[in-house]
Amino acid sequence: MSTTSYNSNPILRAWYDKETRSVIVQVIAMAIILAFFAYVINNAVINMANLGKDISFSFLWQPASYDINQTLIEYSSRSSHFDAMIVGLINTLLIAAAGIVLSTIVGFILGVMRLSNNWLTQKIAYVYIEFVRNVPVLLHILLIHGFIIYSLPRPKQAINMGDTFFLNNRGLQMPSADFQPLFWAVTATFVIGLSFAIWYRRYAKKLQDTTGKISPVWTISFIAVIVAPLAIYFLLGSPIEWDVPALKGFNFKGGMVIRPEFIALWLALSLYTAAFIGENVRAGIMAVSHGQTEAAHALGVSSSRTLRLVVIPQALRVIIPPLNSQYLNLTKNSSLAIAIGYMDVVATIGGISLNQTGREMECMLIVMAIYLILSLLISAVMNWFNDRIRLVER
Repeated sequence: MSTTSYNSNPILRAWYDKETRSVIVQVIAMAIILAFFAYVINNAVINMANLGKDISFSFLWQPASYDINQTLIEYSSRSSHFDAMIVGLINTLLIAAAGIVLSTIVGFILGVMRLSNNWLTQKIAYVYIEFVRNVPVLLHILLIHGFIIYSLPRPKQAINMGDTFFLNNRGLQMPSADFQPLFWAVTATFVIGLSFAIWYRRYAKKLQDTTGKISPVWTISFIAVIVAPLAIYFLLGSPIEWDVPALKGFNFKGGMVIRPEFIALWLALSLYTAAFIGENVRAGIMAVSHGQTEAAHALGVSSSRTLRLVVIPQALRVIIPPLNSQYLNLTKNSSLAIAIGYMDVVATIGGISLNQTGREMECMLIVMAIYLILSLLISAVMNWFNDRIRLVER
């Protein structure tokens, strides 16, 4: 091709420019992808129209006509499908949050145990991790649920803990709180104490960086967050009335109950995910140079403080990225709750509501959107935390 033809043709100049060609290829690829999804969606709409169905979300405001065994907000069978969806969403958030907390604690313990110098401790953690990771999570859920249902006693023979807590195969009965008007002062004291503890922690860190002085952060934080609210609580005459459960007939009345479905799902998801987190923690700790530990010991720092102040902060930079994936897996694995009757968002709007209304397309779109939003929120929080702890090059 002649130089004159090349210079006079803007299309050729754009194509042979590396950056411009990259943009053109991406635009074409995106257009093909959008066209494919447009074809699929249009085809689905046409097929549903041929079956006499149209896409409508008006069913959300119709009565749900079914009960939910665990609700944290007001709900009855006369409530709408939208209310049922909200109840299911709250139950999903509850199991995800509780599972993330427990799995993180157990996972870090397992990761440290795997690197222990004690042979028995190391092998116990190794056997646990290898067993749990290589058995499907659904089997763990069914196993723990079956153990709770068939191994724990019936309500009349419930395990009595101080005439306050009662454990049986229908769950854990415990007192429920009725907050009195003056309880706002206790709440305000707790919020103020927590804010002060966060500020003091930052102040103590800055003071240590500039002068080397170590402040009693944990002691002062404990006093501000725990002792002060408790003191206000007792000074105001305990502004909470407790409704203690009592056995009446074949079951307990009063108080609140944590149902076996929640306990089984929480323990199964947490212990299963903890096995993976334990390996992530082990890899993160091993990624830290052993010279860091030796330097800390040379300065007279104890092994526990070396692990907490030197090793773990550096290991977090390796642990956090895969930890994000484990949190996402735990949240999405909570959809298996339907196998034991825990009423999460899949069992409510994606299960009973779908079967009652016949709106399978709309219900599945709602469920997919909910899990997508939850996953993006978890990723955003973890990415923010990852940016906070990453190394800053000077």
